[in-house]
Amino acid sequence: MAAGIISPMIAQYHIEMTREALALHFSERALQIIIAANLKQDSFRNQFGHDEIHYDNNAIDEGDRYINEQRGHILATLLSPGILGTWVAFGRMLHTAQDFYAHTNYVTLWLDQFDGAPPPPPEIDPLKKELVQSPSLHSGKIYLPLDALYYVKPLRPLTLKLLPKDSHGWMNLDAPEQGPKFPYAIAAATKRTAHEFDLLRNLLAPEMFARFTDK
Repeated sequence: MAAGIISPMIAQYHIEMTREALALHFSERALQIIIAANLKQDSFRNQFGHDEIHYDNNAIDEGDRYINEQRGHILATLLSPGILGTWVAFGRMLHTAQDFYAHTNYVTLWLDQFDGAPPPPPEIDPLKKELVQSPSLHSGKIYLPLDALYYVKPLRPLTLKLLPKDSHGWMNLDAPEQGPKFPYAIAAATKRTAHEFDLLRNLLAPEMFARFTDK
């Protein structure tokens, strides 16, 4: 994801996850537009007042609604002559679905089931019902300006001393330096990307699906 003021998950990983899950299913021109729309979600203007895009500030229900809204937009735009809006909406939706695993404690809740001996990252279930609906599920709160200063690396140790444990700075799994939970977040987000594609594949008539994938 592109770097924003809160410095969300690095663009490299959004690109890698999206390509891993979707490269075989879409034309290259469609995939490039999907990825560009995904990355644009981390633009400066989307960092404030849009917690639903990133599941920040405990906006769990709002993030879920945003994904559903984008899915509806995909279906609606597929009925129009143009196709660009469909791919843009899909990219926007995927960004939020992927951020769920980097910005909430879902990975922690999943790992806690195994009493310190979890299976490897590829085995994570990205949509375990009990966890998705758990009252313990929450996301990092944004404490400005400290959460912004956290991403100035020389200031990070001091910033973490000042930030509450429920902050984005403490909770995020946006990059490998966040520790051993990061590979689980990547694996879950990649599986979720494939899941969102499969949902649409099952919903769309063959001719609409062909338009969607541009193949």
